[in-house]
Order: sequence, then structure tokens, then C-alpha cells
Amino acid sequence: MKIDVLTLFPDVINEVLHESIVGKALEKQLFDLNVINFRDYSDDKHHHVDDTPYGGGAGMLLQPQPIFRALDDVNTQSTAAQKRVILLDPAGVPFTQKIAENLAHEEELVFICGHYEGYDERIRTLVTDEFSLGDFVLTGGELGALTMIDATVRLLPGVLGNQASNKDESFSTGLLEYPQYTRPPEYRGLKVPDVLMSGNHQEIDKWRAKEALRRTYERRPDLLSTYDLSSQQKKWLREFERADLGK
Repeated sequence: MKIDVLTLFPDVINEVLHESIVGKALEKQLFDLNVINFRDYSDDKHHHVDDTPYGGGAGMLLQPQPIFRALDDVNTQSTAAQKRVILLDPAGVPFTQKIAENLAHEEELVFICGHYEGYDERIRTLVTDEFSLGDFVLTGGELGALTMIDATVRLLPGVLGNQASNKDESFSTGLLEYPQYTRPPEYRGLKVPDVLMSGNHQEIDKWRAKEALRRTYERRPDLLSTYDLSSQQKKWLREFERADLGK
């Protein structure tokens, strides 16, 4: 996979993506990174990339020219049969784990990081997708792009040492992940559940399935509205509901 990032702050992107697990994946050439300062493509003698909006209004808008030209350059250098061009924008579709899994199968991803008040609307004609991290506004798209890249790259083959760890984690199954523990077996009066130290893997799997459902019920019940519950999970859910009524 190749990832291109169009940004006014290339150091922000480079410094984060060259660290930790993603940085190691980059060293191993498990993906390629191309960070572009689209200010370099401005025709303005002072390299301005923004201007006031027609019709008036607060703030400044990113001009189409630098971003169009930067993307032209990306397309010229690309060997991918197709690519996803992603705009980071509060009006975009909320980013999810399922979207990350989908993006991980792409040949090339291009992220356009906005800044200032917003974009000239014509920039949207360049993109295939618009995504948002949630119902809030950041000062720029860099943090959104970094979050999406991290969530996507970690799903690429060879990036995580234990690929099986992807299967049970939160949102991959449709539920939140079950609680987990490590040594010591007791710390400050807080004990690890006996079942996890029993060696009975069938009972451990059952406990984990039940606790994943319990955690989802308690913290993200909205996820259950679209989740296809098994007969056992329906019994557990009724058990949780009765316990709540008894409180």
C-alpha cells in the first residue's frame, strides 16, 4: 500500500508515523509514505494557499489551485490502478473500524488535510470519500489523517506480530472487547477472575463472550441495535436487564 498525505504541516505527519508500530512497518516497507506540502504548489508569489470566501463570512478558505496541482503530481507518480482520495472534514461520514478494514485492502490512499475555516467547494470534486472522527471540529485535518492511517496500517499483513489479535478487539466483532488481565493474580485486593487461570479454554471462551456482551450492553448499547444476537447472547442480555431492574 502507498499512502500520500497532502498537508501544510509535513513534520507533524512524519514525526508521528515514524514512531512505534507504524514506524517499524514503514522501516520494513510494509507500506510506502509520501508526505506533500501543498504550499509548494501555490502559484502565489508569497505561497499563500487560502483566501477570503466569496459573499463574505468569517475565516479563510483553502484555494483549489494548490491542492489540484498537488494531486495532479500524485496522480502522475502513481502506479496504482485505482486510489481512494480522502478528505478530512467535519461533514464527512464518521470513521469506523469497518471503514479501516475496507481501506486496508486498497492499493493507494490519498489524504487531504484541511486547515483554516474550510475548503473551496471545488476541492470536493477531487475526492472519493469524506470522513470525520466525530461531532467536533479540530484546527486541521492532520490528527484525523494520522488516526485513520494508524487504524488502517495496523491491519496490513505483517504489521502486528500476532494477527489473531485483530479478530477479537473492540468493534471488529461488532461488540466491545472483553476485559483482560495479566500478572500478578492479585494486586491491591483486586483479583483476576478464577476462570482465566483455570486452564479450561472452553469456559474461558464462554466467559469472554459473555463479558464482551456485558461491556457492550453497559457502555455502548447502541451497538446492539444492529448486532445479530445468538440464542445464548439473548439469554445473557435478559440476565443483564433483570440485574439492572433489581438495582
